[in-house]
Amino acid sequence: MYYNSIIETIGNTPLIKLNTLNEGIEGTILAKVEYFNPGNSVKDRIAIKMVEDAEKDGRLRPGGTIIEGTSGNTGMGLALAAIAKGYKCIFTLADKQSQEKIDILRAVGAEVVVCPTNVSPEDPRSYYSVAKKYNESIPNSFYPNQYDNLSNQAAHYETTGPEVWEQTEGKITHFAAGVGTGGTISGVSKYLKEQNAEVFTLGIDTYGSVFKKYKETGEFDEKEVFPYLTEGIGEDILPENVAFDMIDEFIKVTDKDAAIMARRLSREEGMFVGWSCGSAMHGALRWARKNLKKDDMMVVLLPDHGTRYLGKIYNDSWMKDHGYLEKREFATAQDILLNRNGSNELVTIPASTPVGDAIKILSERGISQIPVTENEEFVGSLTDSKLLHKLIEEPELRGEPVSKLMDKPFQFVSSRDTLDVLSSLIDKENKALMVRDQLNQVHIITQSDLLMAMSS
Repeated sequence: MYYNSIIETIGNTPLIKLNTLNEGIEGTILAKVEYFNPGNSVKDRIAIKMVEDAEKDGRLRPGGTIIEGTSGNTGMGLALAAIAKGYKCIFTLADKQSQEKIDILRAVGAEVVVCPTNVSPEDPRSYYSVAKKYNESIPNSFYPNQYDNLSNQAAHYETTGPEVWEQTEGKITHFAAGVGTGGTISGVSKYLKEQNAEVFTLGIDTYGSVFKKYKETGEFDEKEVFPYLTEGIGEDILPENVAFDMIDEFIKVTDKDAAIMARRLSREEGMFVGWSCGSAMHGALRWARKNLKKDDMMVVLLPDHGTRYLGKIYNDSWMKDHGYLEKREFATAQDILLNRNGSNELVTIPASTPVGDAIKILSERGISQIPVTENEEFVGSLTDSKLLHKLIEEPELRGEPVSKLMDKPFQFVSSRDTLDVLSSLIDKENKALMVRDQLNQVHIITQSDLLMAMSS
């Protein structure tokens, strides 16, 4: 069997299980690895769909020129389609895009125009405006406009969504992806929710983008918009392809966390992925540690390949210059467990335990917090300070089950999380952390453990 052109190889990318980064998370985490497309990104899917739809309705005619504003990956997909079908290409990019992306587009025959990043979308210098100007001035040209062209969303509804559903045998419960133009997450989510309305969709946003606040408040807040470095995620506009009703929740990720997670995916899972892939995975794992259950299955879409970012996040000097390089001098949760004096046995109490008995257990064990279980699941937590305040107010609660007074379960973390990460997670609402070791045994990490580790 052979293919008639490179564009026939688009799609049917693999779904790969995480084996390291998911440590401490119940449920299954799968990565939809889109760099297996011929242009090394998920954007190959929308490129061919937008071109073929335009051919059908006459917007794109033989000998035409494809003009698009892109962060690089859509341009690559469009360039491959142009090569196969005989079109010319002109692409506008913001100057924050990596040099690798610019060089790759030129290598496949495209003309590239670099525009300033820190201008408004309406500014005549923006890469949106420049692309539109070229389209207006060049005869027989086609401006796909991936942001508002609903062929973008349709491509994922027709291909990516069905692939995810079939590859998981319909067992997917959660889908997570970065949100830029919005076509990927909206198209996939629409398909999955039509198969099972209970599928939860998590959108990953970045600081400096408007999406999260707009979803939560319905307000387009210009104060949310500020420069950021991660490429291919977030927006300072509201593209028509972002179907907010298809996205159940947004979570934001910093440039630094995204860069570090991308490097970890490469080193620990063997997935050499791009910067926004780090955003998607960091946000998904952070959400999953708090919310994913044992029988859940989350699919995280990773849009592109690491070769686009060799001069940035995979360059140690660049990472150091931006203060992003991992701080290896910090101890980890695993170090805390290994260096802990005495027993590592986890003490828990059933949710049905009377409050009075729970107080005795805390006192006898000399501990100030304890996880609450039911049917071998962690369903809540208790702290001695909370019990004290409640009993002063209502002494009759001594005979009630602790389920009446318990707080939410302690958050699970990875054994590889460092002290700076762990300390940032402990606050008034979360008095302790939980971690699973290599034998899948559960342990608790308290404020005292962190203080001991920091002082040693």
